[in-house]
Amino acid sequence: MAFNLTLLSTSDVHGFVYPTNFVKRHSNLPFGLLKAASIIENERKKTTDPVLTIDAGDVLEGSPLTEYLAKFSNPSAPQRLLKAYNAIGYDIGVLGNHEFNYGMSYLNAAIRSTDYPMLSANILNDNDEPIGDGAYRILKIHGVRIAILGLTTAYIPFWEDPVHIKGLKFNRVLDTAKRYVPWLRKRADVVIVVYHGGFERDLKSGIETESLRGENVGYELLKTVKGIDALISAHQHRLIATKLFGVPIVQAGHRGAAVGKIVLKIDPSRPHMVVDATAELCSAAKAPVHKKLRAIMSDVETDTQTWLDQPLGQVHGDMRINNPFRARVEESAFIEFIQKVQMAATGTSISATALFNDEATGFGSQITMREVVTNYIYPNSLAVLRVSGADLRAALEVSAKYFTLDGHNQLMVNPKYLSPKKRHYNYDMYEGIDYTLDISKPIGKRVTQLSCKGHTIEANDSFEIVLNKYRAVGGGHYPMFSESKIIRENTEAMSELIADYLQQHPIIEATVNNNFKVIK
Repeated sequence: MAFNLTLLSTSDVHGFVYPTNFVKRHSNLPFGLLKAASIIENERKKTTDPVLTIDAGDVLEGSPLTEYLAKFSNPSAPQRLLKAYNAIGYDIGVLGNHEFNYGMSYLNAAIRSTDYPMLSANILNDNDEPIGDGAYRILKIHGVRIAILGLTTAYIPFWEDPVHIKGLKFNRVLDTAKRYVPWLRKRADVVIVVYHGGFERDLKSGIETESLRGENVGYELLKTVKGIDALISAHQHRLIATKLFGVPIVQAGHRGAAVGKIVLKIDPSRPHMVVDATAELCSAAKAPVHKKLRAIMSDVETDTQTWLDQPLGQVHGDMRINNPFRARVEESAFIEFIQKVQMAATGTSISATALFNDEATGFGSQITMREVVTNYIYPNSLAVLRVSGADLRAALEVSAKYFTLDGHNQLMVNPKYLSPKKRHYNYDMYEGIDYTLDISKPIGKRVTQLSCKGHTIEANDSFEIVLNKYRAVGGGHYPMFSESKIIRENTEAMSELIADYLQQHPIIEATVNNNFKVIK
């Protein structure tokens, strides 16, 4: 007898359990795992047919809550976060790239804490075995064999601290899928792929939307690997519900902003049992907070908020960011402060950092841990590189791509940095050098002035610069930086370094030296 199989999915929640971005207490923003949980519960109640609930990765890192649990909770405790997922009753999880940010011991503790399997077919250990709970699961539902294959973007080694992924192999997603999908088709009636990765091409035109380096291969996956009945994607934080090459696909945004819903109509009497499929998104914007889950997570929320409110220092002057775009065009006191922290922590005189998103507000007169972690949102450590003047110029040219001119010859953000994923974090600002970016010039020729201590920087000049580790190894399309150029590191997370700096300098003067210009 035919039946409907509903696949409910979340992805890239990043520890946003409550509907808050942590900028202030008691927020009720249009996202959060507590809201997604209410949608999942309601969808389960709406049908008597089977429902599978799947998380497509990036659970363990990405919010002040996850940073507190990993770095400041005693002992560090991923299980305190995962009790929310266990309470929801997920059937399957897939590893995301941010699962590795706190190292393998933390990840392994998390995997042991889940009541459901955590899959990834293309990440292997020293024995060439998939890490976590394996590559796939085959479930029997109403006599029908349902295979679920987990895949994770293979680009992790280009971002992650090598210490966190020592001994692991990251096989290409396409190669892994080409091996597993035909194999699973012989053993199952329905094959579902859950991929912590996105789409490298426009879904309608097929035109590439990013460089084809293997970070996202969802388009090519469905184009070349036959036998996939549904694809749950992730990683890009996009809201997608459609069909591609006849296969239903979803991507549920991030922070629990939506729940992906694919419904497969299955007829066991047919040779190809999936006879129809639909894909949609269930927005969490107006969903209520799940009361039972809120109670389960209340201790974690309380501890996190208490930690966030601890005072660290004071500001004399103005370190607020009222206009994020303007703060990238003209140096802000907040960015200059971050540069000072990085240089002090590493003994360097040239530093680069970014304003990571448009939610950053800078520092008020009283600095708390809340201001630190909601402005500096990543658990970055720092690396010092030995680079040439040519490297510096090339890096600034990459940063200059962030801007373009609109039809009225006004500066604007290059749309490629806003869609399909917001990538403000790939625009760096520098301290310790003086430079001008002229956006009226062609890409690659926008650095019109570049000097250090009054001297023009030449191609063969040599410098020590401090960057976050993601950028230091070339992350964000900065090929002039690499692991081979790192000469020393500070392995403490930036939130800890900022807190340490404020302990030594409890009163901060808001200063700006305006060492860079962005002109048109």
